[in-house]
Amino acid sequence: MIKTSFIFLISLFCIFGVSGQQLTYLKPDVSMPAHPRILWAKGEEKKILDNIAADKNWARIHQVIIDESNRLLAEPTLERIQIGRRLLATSRECIRRVFYLSYAYRTTSDKKYLARAEQELLKVSQFSDWNPSHFLDVAEMTMGVAIGYDWLYYDLQASSKDIIKDAILKKGIEPSLDSRYNSWLKASHNWNQVCNAGITYGALAIFEDNTALATQIIDRSIGSIRLPMQDYKPEGAYPEGYSYWGYGTSFNVMFLSAVQQVFKFDFDLSAAPGFLKTAGYFQQMVGSSGKNFNYSDAGNGADLSPAMFWFADRNKDNSLLFNEKNYLQGDTRSLGRDRLLPAAMIWGKNMSLDNATAPKQLIWVGQGKNPVALMRTSWTNPNAIYVGFKAGSPSVNHGHMDVGSFVMDANGERWSMDFGMQEYESLESKGVKIWGREQDAERWQVYRYNNLAHSTLSFDGEFQRVEGYAAIDHWTDKPGFLSANSDISVVYKNKVQQALRGVAIIKGQYVAVRDEITSATQATTVRWAMLTPAEVTLEKDGTATLIQKGKKMQLKVLEPAGASIKTWSTVPPHDYDAPNPGTTLVGFEVALPANTTKALTVLLIPEGAKADKSVRPLKDWNKQ
Repeated sequence: MIKTSFIFLISLFCIFGVSGQQLTYLKPDVSMPAHPRILWAKGEEKKILDNIAADKNWARIHQVIIDESNRLLAEPTLERIQIGRRLLATSRECIRRVFYLSYAYRTTSDKKYLARAEQELLKVSQFSDWNPSHFLDVAEMTMGVAIGYDWLYYDLQASSKDIIKDAILKKGIEPSLDSRYNSWLKASHNWNQVCNAGITYGALAIFEDNTALATQIIDRSIGSIRLPMQDYKPEGAYPEGYSYWGYGTSFNVMFLSAVQQVFKFDFDLSAAPGFLKTAGYFQQMVGSSGKNFNYSDAGNGADLSPAMFWFADRNKDNSLLFNEKNYLQGDTRSLGRDRLLPAAMIWGKNMSLDNATAPKQLIWVGQGKNPVALMRTSWTNPNAIYVGFKAGSPSVNHGHMDVGSFVMDANGERWSMDFGMQEYESLESKGVKIWGREQDAERWQVYRYNNLAHSTLSFDGEFQRVEGYAAIDHWTDKPGFLSANSDISVVYKNKVQQALRGVAIIKGQYVAVRDEITSATQATTVRWAMLTPAEVTLEKDGTATLIQKGKKMQLKVLEPAGASIKTWSTVPPHDYDAPNPGTTLVGFEVALPANTTKALTVLLIPEGAKADKSVRPLKDWNKQ
């Protein structure tokens, strides 16, 4: 049997090109500490327990994990349920269950948690496969099983350990060697981060039984994960937006933490330009309404992120946990859905949330592949104004045609909004091809994905150009004039010679959105539109009143004088589009003759605020 297994592994090495590869980062005789070695070494439980006893915030997180572990005791074990082309929901639930139950066992020594985790590990290990055709499923399942195997190593039954170890190898690691499934090795987005993290956890877990293969896998991952980590430069803006930051970056940090724990060195990965700064991006992406700036394929919710505890520790900056502290002082029931929550206890074990003071920075600007500017009047006033403004390109992974779009919060509500993502299976199950990024790709026919459903401009009802890219060209950080502007002309190629857009919070009281447009050699009609969840009442003299939850905001068109405000329905054109109840597009249209320059200036004035009657040209904004 041993000889057969050895021959099989040699065959795999030959087929998939692993054997004989030169190690770039690890030494062939690299040593490995005893179990448990992934994230949380033996004996480190005491520090966490001391933190729980000393700080009610940590006690609250701990209790969420224990309560959820107790609930899981009565749940049936997971079944191999594939939805469309994905087993991902099952894989994610595997991580959550095993991570929680293993943590509960290590902090309480109560064997009911051990027994329940072992049942779960055995069940998923005996699935026919972990769905390698959609490799995220394999990666997450491997991570979950590896954590359980490593953390419970000395208490699992010997027969169980053999089954679990074999599954990590055969259903996790070996498929990652198959070129049909491992294109993520060369990707620069979240797939690379998640897949390298998951498979590395598998290699760390079974290292002593498969040393040569595990060494090559870990070495391969250290090299490969550098690709997506380059996308954080220069300031840390994550190209795929808030939700995928929560996915890709969290797994990237899981990878770095595990490597650092084992090798006492992260091979300078965390020194990648912008990476340690990206926590600022994630924090600033949440507005005063409590919703995030949900551009691209993102939901609009915001909740505690375990990864932020890692960044706060590495940056020695407790203010990065200001939002996390606030989440813990509210309703914590949703915390139990976060499959990585136990990692927060590990990464935060050396800090107190009592020291999580409010950040001081009122505007944050990040360039990179998908630049954004994020500004607010206060971190502590629940009625503060918040604006998120986006430049960038539709061509990025998970991107939308949303260049020039913005969200706005005031008085605790979101007034200018973004639909964000539509659930993928709802489209894929109807045959919609949503992953193409060419100009004529079917993706752009999905209502929520094109610029006609965003708070930005459109010309003659046409889509933005996919290949276009816009930077944040200028910005100001004066408290009385927070602003950012961008030349977004390139996404309206052949329609305009120039389209400049600026967004500003003026005197801490109201928001101005100014566009300066020069049409091309043919006449065109520009539509200025803002997507809102508010009820819209059209007034005279270029104004509209927006109302939600008894609160009001005025939308006032300063330029062009006499503009006629109108609304457009958000009922989508296709049966595969998601419905959009309770939303409206409000704005106006202007006919532009050929070679004509026109300014469009709109004020968004919260109830009780007073606004000036004019806004300076964009060229003067840096002089404010």
